[in-house]
Amino acid sequence: MTPKQAEVVVVGAGPVGLAVAVGLRLHGRDVVVVDRQAEGANTSRACVIHPRTLEVLEQLGVTKRLVDLGLELEDFSVRAGDRKLIPVGFADLPTAYPFVTMIPQPVTEQVLLERLQELGGSVLRPYAATGLAQTADGAEITLDSGDVIKTQYVVAADGMNSTIRELAGLRMPGNTLELSLSLVDIRVASGLPTDEVALYFAAAGLLVVAPLPDGSFRLVAEVPDAPEHPDLAYAQRLLADRGPRKSHPKVTEVIWGSRFRIHERVADRYRAGRVLLAGDAAHTHSPAGGQGMNLGLRDAVALADALSQALNGDDADLDVYAESSREEAVRVIGLAHRLTRLANVPPAVRPVRNAVLSLIGRVGKTQDGFAKQLAGFPER
Repeated sequence: MTPKQAEVVVVGAGPVGLAVAVGLRLHGRDVVVVDRQAEGANTSRACVIHPRTLEVLEQLGVTKRLVDLGLELEDFSVRAGDRKLIPVGFADLPTAYPFVTMIPQPVTEQVLLERLQELGGSVLRPYAATGLAQTADGAEITLDSGDVIKTQYVVAADGMNSTIRELAGLRMPGNTLELSLSLVDIRVASGLPTDEVALYFAAAGLLVVAPLPDGSFRLVAEVPDAPEHPDLAYAQRLLADRGPRKSHPKVTEVIWGSRFRIHERVADRYRAGRVLLAGDAAHTHSPAGGQGMNLGLRDAVALADALSQALNGDDADLDVYAESSREEAVRVIGLAHRLTRLANVPPAVRPVRNAVLSLIGRVGKTQDGFAKQLAGFPER
């Protein structure tokens, strides 16, 4: 049965929407989460949680569970074939979590959902939000079932093509890059490193190779025209053209694949009265550096705290959230943009690029600064 009212309605039950709901429940708030899917997505785009995000998620009580289910990696490297251009280590970072956690997005969502259920919350499925009305003292969300939920605040966590953002009159301008992105989860007989995330700057283009907890690997490649259903031969070509040379990794299975365009966009504002944006509804960018879900999860925890204060009668923290979270999104988008552009300089320039990176990559300050940028705390 659809409730008639709630203090907060969260639209979207991805990791960001679930994290907002968990945070609100921990504050003792009445929250309703609605999602258009009949069940949680069984595909995965995001697969890494960075150190700062692990710190932030401690507040939700899920960090230990995520680390236990994930694969801890202390090393990240920028490579050209077998040559390491920039080694990046996380082991010496000033944090209790000096590593990245490799974990598929569906697992992260399941951990957050279970935590929400522990706290007495749930997700209403499948319901699409089709209408939004704001009044001086609240808002109303209309669902495709015809039901209306009265609420104090609405969180748009419904992705890049957010219905709630559009209904609230908020804009998310930006660019769509010409390149498309190919994601392929594979198994190999041998030949790929299991102890690091590798970013290959090859003559043919960028390739990210990331080990996953079940022994498989995630390949991410920026290509002119990614196939809708990548097969084994395609994955093998990616590794042969862009990956390590001496080990000759052999692909034995393609588990899953996907494609999408790279968008670089950030909302003009994160707040319109009673509506707040979070996650991909507020920002989207190249996956270079694995920052997207991390940024969204940090949005979620900050927003849950701000909403709890607003429900106590002081909404000043909502404006602080809207401003500070947008500032961080601009920084992260800039980092991802620079990595993407660096990976896609003209082919004739790539040997020079690699030579320069190899030179500056030997400097400890460069390695430390890059590690802190990726980890999420460049100011420390």
